[in-house]
Amino acid sequence: MSESLWKSDVMEEALPEEPKTEPAAEEASGPAADSGAVTLSVDEFSALEERIQRTVNLVKFERQARATAEERVITLQTQLREQAPLAEQLQKEISALREERAQVRQRVERILSQLDALEL
Repeated sequence: MSESLWKSDVMEEALPEEPKTEPAAEEASGPAADSGAVTLSVDEFSALEERIQRTVNLVKFERQARATAEERVITLQTQLREQAPLAEQLQKEISALREERAQVRQRVERILSQLDALEL
């Protein structure tokens, strides 16, 4: 006899015996009563299985969306880091051009005032 069979025999002997029910009670809840419960259970099980499948698909979709979003965030952060010095340089150029424009305006106003003085 193999050891696994011997172990199962030992386990059966070690377990306390369950009280036996009367055969009349078992027959009353026989195949007719079980088939209605089984059909209902199968329907419920099928509905549960479908809900679980939809949930699994939803989780997969959300994980893919999250991974895509995280990749996009990393890409955009990299682009931002690369463009930050350029933006700073452009801000400095804008400031310099505004100062230059103010100086040109002052010179033009001075020239116009000199022209007005000549026409008198």
